[in-house]
Amino acid sequence: MIGARAVKQIVNVVDRPLGKGKSEVSVNALSFLFSEIVQYNQTRVDNIAELERRLEDQGYGVGLRFLELLCHREKGNKREIRLLGILSFVHTTVWKSLFGKVADSLEKGTEHDDEYMISEKELLVNKYISVPKDMGAFNCGAYVAGIVKGVLEGAGFPARVTAHYVPMEGQSRPRTTILIKFSEEVLRREARLG
Repeated sequence: MIGARAVKQIVNVVDRPLGKGKSEVSVNALSFLFSEIVQYNQTRVDNIAELERRLEDQGYGVGLRFLELLCHREKGNKREIRLLGILSFVHTTVWKSLFGKVADSLEKGTEHDDEYMISEKELLVNKYISVPKDMGAFNCGAYVAGIVKGVLEGAGFPARVTAHYVPMEGQSRPRTTILIKFSEEVLRREARLG
């Protein structure tokens, strides 16, 4: 046809495949957005514990959705059924997708068999947030703890997940440890799987 122009096909974002694609985000943009999330929640709470709980709740929703996305992209819709498998998945795949690197360490608790710890020397959400002195030991890592909790519970591994500062000798800033305490049902199921 003479004079006919090619019609550009517009594809809705929902119709696009969930392929690997480029998944990099500007650290500046992420830091600004996260700072706004913290400030938004800070104006709606009365104490630090409530602020950390709100951040954890928001992270939980992200974790549930993130699990679905990663299971589709990385694992071909297969999920982990073993405790060490899901911990390794969180420590490597989830962490690398969120922060661009594997977490610094994954350790089993020495005092309790149901506790595991993921440690990060300088957690990205704490790196660019300056906490006023009147807020004490406020830890933005509660958001990441919520993400980890969402991933674990979405995969069928209910756990209590909390973020803690751990002082490091010779370092000005403490490292952040995400403490994971699995429920009894997870431990019983793991014992049955042998």
